[in-house]
Amino acid sequence: MKTNKKSPRNNEPQFAVEKIVDTNRVAKVVKGGRNFSFNATVVVGDKNGRIGVGRGKANEIVDAIRKAKERAGRSMFTIPVVKGTIPHEIIGKFSGSRIMLKPAAPGTGVIAGGPARAILEAAGIENILTKSLGSNTPANVVRATVNGLKELRTIQEVAALRGKTVAKLTGQEVSNEA
Repeated sequence: MKTNKKSPRNNEPQFAVEKIVDTNRVAKVVKGGRNFSFNATVVVGDKNGRIGVGRGKANEIVDAIRKAKERAGRSMFTIPVVKGTIPHEIIGKFSGSRIMLKPAAPGTGVIAGGPARAILEAAGIENILTKSLGSNTPANVVRATVNGLKELRTIQEVAALRGKTVAKLTGQEVSNEA
């Protein structure tokens, strides 16, 4: 299933989920007064383990959102999703923000605050526990969540890196040395 199709009308890629996480008006003080501009943070995803996050800045809010959506589409990456959750616990860090991501049992749902929830739902994660630690600035929480998700590894990847089998890593392989 390809979700990154171009729409027939405006030639923009279409994603299963597009969420505006944060918008902000910023002012630059100049000799004649204040110049206002806007920045936006947008998350896109296919609800199948692929997500992208982008930030855009422009003089109009609509242009900032459009730029952010384009950048998010270009920065898409894949995360491992195992039975609707993440494979292991991890703490994502960026600047003053830290976020703990913990796998959860089926039926738990997405227990997360606004910025992290948008990313996890766009990725298609159905069961996860999170706790935001430190700074709760939305832009930093988004980056911390992305950093944490990028560090996730499946047990098959870890086994391949170590040159072992999954059975050896999990301790299920019985040795016949007597």
